[in-house]
Amino acid sequence: MTAPSKPISVEEFFGPPARSRALLSPDGAKVAYLAPWHGRLNVFVRDLDSDWTAPDDAHAPDARRVTSDTRRDIDAFYWTADGRYLLFQQDADGDENWHLHRADPYRPDEPAVDLTPFEGVRLLGAQLPPDRPGTAFVQLNLRRPDLIDLFELDLATGSLTTAAESPGDVLSWLRTPGRLLAFTMEEGGDHVLSEWATGERRPIARFSGTDVLFGVLPAAPTPDGRGLWIGSSRGSDRTRLVRVDLDTGEQTGVDSHPVFDLDTPRPEADPRFPSSLILHPATGELLGARYLGARQEIHALDTHFAAVLPRLAELSDGDLGHVSCDAAAQRWVVDFTHDRDPGVTWFYDHATGRARRLFRPFPHLDPARLAPVAPITVTARDGLSLPCHLTLPVGVEPRGLPTVLLVHGGPWYRDSWCYDPEVQLLANRGYAVLQVDFRGSTGYGKAHTQAAIGQFAGRMHDDLIDALDRVVEQGITDPDRVAIYGCSYGGYAALVGAAFTPDRFAAAVSYTGMSDLADLVRSVVPFARRAVENSYLRYIGDPDDPRQEADMLARSPIGRVDDITAPVLLIHGANDVRVARRHSDRVADALRARGAEVEYLLNETEGHWFVNTDSNIELYRTLERFLARHLGGHSSTTA
Repeated sequence: MTAPSKPISVEEFFGPPARSRALLSPDGAKVAYLAPWHGRLNVFVRDLDSDWTAPDDAHAPDARRVTSDTRRDIDAFYWTADGRYLLFQQDADGDENWHLHRADPYRPDEPAVDLTPFEGVRLLGAQLPPDRPGTAFVQLNLRRPDLIDLFELDLATGSLTTAAESPGDVLSWLRTPGRLLAFTMEEGGDHVLSEWATGERRPIARFSGTDVLFGVLPAAPTPDGRGLWIGSSRGSDRTRLVRVDLDTGEQTGVDSHPVFDLDTPRPEADPRFPSSLILHPATGELLGARYLGARQEIHALDTHFAAVLPRLAELSDGDLGHVSCDAAAQRWVVDFTHDRDPGVTWFYDHATGRARRLFRPFPHLDPARLAPVAPITVTARDGLSLPCHLTLPVGVEPRGLPTVLLVHGGPWYRDSWCYDPEVQLLANRGYAVLQVDFRGSTGYGKAHTQAAIGQFAGRMHDDLIDALDRVVEQGITDPDRVAIYGCSYGGYAALVGAAFTPDRFAAAVSYTGMSDLADLVRSVVPFARRAVENSYLRYIGDPDDPRQEADMLARSPIGRVDDITAPVLLIHGANDVRVARRHSDRVADALRARGAEVEYLLNETEGHWFVNTDSNIELYRTLERFLARHLGGHSSTTA
């Protein structure tokens, strides 16, 4: 048994990375990446062949900062197809009204330009077609909050031209060489792919609503403009890669895995994770496909990439993450997913076979001091197999440990083998951390997800209890020292745990969790209301139906606040547009009214997820103190 891991501060876990998310320019000469400046992550550019050993990019002579955001971190950016500009997305204090901004890597002193400067309007998608390098096709709800239109954007001038207008049923647009495509939804939830020309639509293919939660994902045009690569589970429990012929609508299998799903839809919602499709950034050619089980598997679908992939895999014992290459696909910059050494970034030159590590995002974190994340499987009471992840504190006998049941959001999401700073913080403070991919989670087949229909606060919660019982039976967990914690759906699950099974939890933490399911569904933002038919309405219920509304309220923690006996910590961003702050306000007011123990952290500058470093440091300092008081683990003041 090794010695217990020394305390690692909240600031070390949740401070900004020294560098992260590197992307190689199309000419293979420059690298764009994120680095801190004035406490916020901004975009920097430097020559690939420069000295990467200097720790401070803000003062390194060869590092050029091309953005100057002091209000909010930048977390998503990309090169244009010709490498002329860098584009990034940004919202205001978590309101999720994303704007598209342009930065000039050749004129770093010029301020970034807001290309969609429309108040209250959200960028809902930006496509950079390889055959039109000076143009972006952007989706905006500019005309009306509930309508998604397509615009052609000149990146140099900022000129915006309407390409297509939605008659009211378009969920998303896609441009291919020579065509405009639209995904719409019919009554009953089926999705339809159509070609759009002069206001007329030609249906191409239909996708069953039972197979599609939010949209057909992924969806990428073939370079010749005649096809579309998509993820499909039609006729199968597993999601595989399919090509749709845009002339005939015929769907032809391209690739699949016998056990794993194509790694979707999590990456489409969370830019921390790379897309399931690996595409050539300059040509759009399909290079590979990612599948994810306990670990990732990549299938090379291009002869050249098949030769490159093994050489990239040799660079790390992690899973290959974000991938970028030059136009010739000879020079590569990649990072890796790992449970204890995240985002390590490498350069590889296929022409010479030379490779070198560029940086570790968190050089101050020693992987040996961090806790391994172990995939395990638990069987639910009705026989359903539940993939889980268990993380145990380093150097501590795994017997009778205080435990945090950490529930992921969504619920249409999944946990996986990766580095998560909050998991590592909790393990470092002496807690066992149990993560459960309960029914409703994605990535484990269609049946696993659909088993959650009508089961909010029902079998979905039973799955959490069944997994918890497993680690209690094994002697790992002290049953009297368990907290339930999560964000979004996970916050709802925490409140359900406290209200519906109060004897099981010594504490509960809800981070932007919903407390009223009927209110949640009624409050969906206008442009997304049609899109939630296969998710919210199918899985949770329709509040416009009185019988369903009554059932939704019966599954809502707000109706059972009086049953909560454990201390509760509520965390919310005041600008949350997914789960309004009133979901936490109402719980806090009800608990305070009867003198119950509740702590409420409300952040006025954040939304559904806290982005800025100072916000997250305050959040996790509050969390560690709360858990130390009620479970007996360590905190930065007691460790």
